[in-house]
Amino acid sequence: MTDARSLVPRLPPPGLFVGGRFVAPREGGTIAVVNPATGERLCDAPAASAADVDDAVRAARRAFDGGPWTAMSARERGRLLRRVADLLWERREEFALVESLENGKTFREAVRGDVGPGAACLAHFSEEPVRIRGEVIPVDGPFHTCVVKEPVGVVGAIVPWNYPTSLMCWKLGPALAAGCTVVLKPSELTPLTALKLAELSVEAGLPDGVLNVVPGYGDPAGEAIARHPGVDKVSFTGSIRTARRLVAAAGETNLKKLTLELGGKSPQIVFPDADLDQAIPACLWGIFGNKGETCNAGSRVLVHAKGYDAFVAALADRARAVKVGDPLDPATEMGSQISRRQLDTVLGYVREGCAQGARLVAGGERDVEGAKARGHFLRPAVFADVRPEMTIAQEEIFGPVVACLRFEDEAEALAIANGTRYGLAAAIWTSDVARAHALARRIQAGVVWINCFNEFDDAVPFGGFKESGWGRDLSHHALDGFLQLKAIWTKLPG
Repeated sequence: MTDARSLVPRLPPPGLFVGGRFVAPREGGTIAVVNPATGERLCDAPAASAADVDDAVRAARRAFDGGPWTAMSARERGRLLRRVADLLWERREEFALVESLENGKTFREAVRGDVGPGAACLAHFSEEPVRIRGEVIPVDGPFHTCVVKEPVGVVGAIVPWNYPTSLMCWKLGPALAAGCTVVLKPSELTPLTALKLAELSVEAGLPDGVLNVVPGYGDPAGEAIARHPGVDKVSFTGSIRTARRLVAAAGETNLKKLTLELGGKSPQIVFPDADLDQAIPACLWGIFGNKGETCNAGSRVLVHAKGYDAFVAALADRARAVKVGDPLDPATEMGSQISRRQLDTVLGYVREGCAQGARLVAGGERDVEGAKARGHFLRPAVFADVRPEMTIAQEEIFGPVVACLRFEDEAEALAIANGTRYGLAAAIWTSDVARAHALARRIQAGVVWINCFNEFDDAVPFGGFKESGWGRDLSHHALDGFLQLKAIWTKLPG
């Protein structure tokens, strides 16, 4: 991998991407994009208004209603999507550098954990257009009755700042494969890779209006997408709070379809017979990878009482050794939190954990050593003696803070694991695979890993139970979310 410090970032044009070209925002709005590791201003990105969103939706509608995208064959649509995927893969280090600068994650994580998987996701869905098939249903009477699958129409895709490239690809892949057109709103904190992808879409030959990119704040840009009568579906990854606003907006307007991938408080359950050489590193990076800014982060580690003290001590030792620093330094293992606001939020949870009686055994303080004083760095925090009702065991912190809880038996572990409003992911560590599978069926989560953590494949669905969301990303199940069924009856002669 190239040393990121030798690369020069290539920023995208300073405009919204609407109807196949970069345009200035109607109201001249801008967003200051700041490097969270240094506090330095990278550039000013455009900020979309409601009028800009309307322009983007109209462009997407023109491309969909009788436009070239709709008329294109499934095979050609897949070919163009594959071309975008290939271009993203070829320029993954260029994209990763920009993402590291605007997000604060390490360059290595940006390449391997975000941009690379994003390109792979688009490549996966490029093969799906030719696999969209209907069915013929034998019915009573002289009829030929078939069911066809059609794209839902114009999609609003709203993505967060923690994995800005891969998550936009999670939305774009199935949406474009299904034949939809898209209005994409990246986070105001990380708008640059989305605008760079817009450049690639032109180079790949995507027809005008198929992809539109409107960076901006939740209000007005996100709100305008949610309430626009020309948007047929919204695919969203983010907070429960914002999801409630989307649900309300859809209900008050055109009842647009929604896919919602929301927060998590994922438990990692460690039994006495677990392979600790595998479990301890997995629990470490399950929470401290990507600075803890991950929806499915293993933020609760449930350890059997028999090995609890030794496990927590080992985890704390490993946490203290994590190298926090310059995201572009190849030796750095954890970069900067995304913003001062997020840093302060995480520090608030650390204080609350201590106030409620949890024992902070590692980290939890702002790291201001040397050049890090200018950024938003935090030492990874490990809490012991956490009770299930504590705030740090119930709420999504979205930062490098792990709560270690003790359990006596399988029933107690299950009760603790299921004892939050979330149900995104979980992990089980044990050499008894039969017990693990039986327990996995009782855990209320959309993904359960056994003797591993954070494994993904584009063919496997990802999403949550309970308040962790509606619907799924990835796999053909995601593709189904961008399609609708139409029954066609033909009366036969005779």
